[in-house]
Amino acid sequence: MNPIVAQRGARLVTQHPHLMQNYGRLEINIVRGEGCWLYDESGNAYLDLVAGIAVCALGHAHPRITRAIAEQAATLVHVSNLVHHEPAGTLADRLAELAGFDAVFFCNSGAEANEAAIKLARKHAWRSGDTERNVILAAHGSFHGRTLGALAATDNPAYHEGFGPLPGGFAFVDFNDPGALDAAIGERTACFLVEPVQGESGVVPATRAYLETARRLCDERGALLIFDEVQCGMGRIGRLFAHQVYDVVPDAFTLAKSLANGLPIGALIVRGAAASSLRPGDHGTTFGGSPVPAAAALEHLAIRDVVDLDAQVDTIGGLLRAELLAIASDFPHAFEAPRGIGLMLGLPVREPYKAGDFVRFALDRGLFINAAGHNTLRFVPPLIISADEVRDAAVRLRLAIATTLAA
Repeated sequence: MNPIVAQRGARLVTQHPHLMQNYGRLEINIVRGEGCWLYDESGNAYLDLVAGIAVCALGHAHPRITRAIAEQAATLVHVSNLVHHEPAGTLADRLAELAGFDAVFFCNSGAEANEAAIKLARKHAWRSGDTERNVILAAHGSFHGRTLGALAATDNPAYHEGFGPLPGGFAFVDFNDPGALDAAIGERTACFLVEPVQGESGVVPATRAYLETARRLCDERGALLIFDEVQCGMGRIGRLFAHQVYDVVPDAFTLAKSLANGLPIGALIVRGAAASSLRPGDHGTTFGGSPVPAAAALEHLAIRDVVDLDAQVDTIGGLLRAELLAIASDFPHAFEAPRGIGLMLGLPVREPYKAGDFVRFALDRGLFINAAGHNTLRFVPPLIISADEVRDAAVRLRLAIATTLAA
């Protein structure tokens, strides 16, 4: 069947009837991107404050990333993990050096990185002779992925519906409640898996006290502390790794999303005794750490060596927060104050308004934004977004809000 082209106002939307209908896609068909801008098949431009869901940290079609991908693709695309190859080995060395950690496992996504973390925690306890220590503790409001193990660690009943029975051995504790952590981490806890900033639940940062308590309790009681930095890592909240913002060092942490600026890659990075827990045959992946995404990730890190993205995130994140705070102040019946860190910000929407309605009207104003969690507008633009683009986005957002509230 040929694609069906339907008219949607000023936008032509090419529909593909054989795509499985498991996404609620917006009525827009993007054909190219450049920097912080996206373009649809009708030639309309959209200022992108989604960045592929916190993926394109350096924007779209970054020339250095594009060149690194092309050069690597012309040399070696895939060879498997049966042998060594330079891009993955060099990337592992670089990540371990930057983090001060000992070992890196590569996979293809954040969910797979978190699956590897779950297996690591249980295998580490088993190799230590503590075979009853197998409970994976996660936080209420968590999101760790859609595969069955990561889904079992995700606290959202809507995501669980129809997929049971999920794997056992998972438990949950209140987020940002140190007292609840004290009661929850026990002799059967293999690890506490936690996001320093919860993304899918509406951009909710952990407190320093909460993560410090988690570190202390895991040390005292023999559990691993594992940070899920899939969305909040790679500079999004102002340091390369999210745990560096909090000055709390986990035993392991996961990365994905923006690591290769758009190509699929995930990583589990581990230190200490746990780094040797997974041995040949314990875990694997066909495509993990393939040469092309590894080369893109290496170039991303090389760009960070010459561009002070941390300072950029602090400055531009502060500007975006100020613009969102002004919007919340001007429309207090519709919004609460923004929350988040750096360029990972959320604007909570008050009932009876729905975040998704603002997203749809924003498209008409040439602004691409995203709804997340408990009725929240999420802002995770490319880290390279300029001050002028942030101000432009705020103007477009105000127009979209006025249209939504008048509808």
